[in-house]
Amino acid sequence: MSANETATPNTGSDERADFVEALGKQRHFLRFTTRDLTDEQAGRRTTESALCLGGLIKHVTSVERNWAGFIVEGVAAMPDFSKMTEADFAKRADEFRMLPGETLAGVLDAYEKVAADTDELVASLPDLGAAHALPKAPWFEEDAKWSARRVLMHIIAETAQHAGHADIIRESLDGAKSMG
Repeated sequence: MSANETATPNTGSDERADFVEALGKQRHFLRFTTRDLTDEQAGRRTTESALCLGGLIKHVTSVERNWAGFIVEGVAAMPDFSKMTEADFAKRADEFRMLPGETLAGVLDAYEKVAADTDELVASLPDLGAAHALPKAPWFEEDAKWSARRVLMHIIAETAQHAGHADIIRESLDGAKSMG
């Protein structure tokens, strides 16, 4: 789906289609914030935050890829947060910025590929209720399990949250808005 398209409305009651539609809408809003930007603009910070538009898309791409992996492989697909060093966290911080040599087109292409993979996964899952234990991390409740359904809701929420961040960054950059 291009930045100028919206998700096709789902007129049925298929839960999988609902997930794909909701996620597609949030992806659209996130990508739409980058319309007509140069690589330099996509990497520019416009607020006190370290966030930039290209970095947000990189981050959401990584998050979606990791959580889709979790649906299939469980905790083995996730970083082991308890063993991460300062260098590991610094490397993760690179997700939030455009690095030298990265382009907005490349970042968007990577996101499109992950989105297509996730949509395919949703369609092929035998059971949305299948669950895995969450990785150990201070932000997860201890001994909790998330179903594929819960993970998909989390991916949608994460994408929507960052689409809102992106809208603020874009408006601060040049006054353009995603809506209104």
